[in-house]
Amino acid sequence: MIRYIPYLLFLALWIYAFIDCLNTPEEKVKHLPKVGWVLIILFFAMLGSIAWLVAGRHRDPAPAGGSTPSEWHRSYDPKKTMAPDDDPEFLASLREDNKRDEALLKDWEADLRRREEELRRREGDDS
Repeated sequence: MIRYIPYLLFLALWIYAFIDCLNTPEEKVKHLPKVGWVLIILFFAMLGSIAWLVAGRHRDPAPAGGSTPSEWHRSYDPKKTMAPDDDPEFLASLREDNKRDEALLKDWEADLRRREEELRRREGDDS
């Protein structure tokens, strides 16, 4: 079973490189046209896959402002990153929603009382 692992890794690399090449936009492909890279990956599986991953496309640079865990504290901005229960705007919107819901509930209760009174009057008139 262990002797199959290198073959499976090779197959996984080949499939990954092929799909990555197909999904890469044409403007990000370097040195050759996209069709050329696809053919190289298909016909020269191991070397073509490695060549594609090393030199085949432009890699996006790491985002500025904390791309590694040691730099995350530098990119933290409490004004931008806030839990909902600490956000004053969110809490104000909850208060407004609560007031609106309470007013709606009062209207429904008043309407229910009015309908119950109408039903009692009708039942009183019928007897």
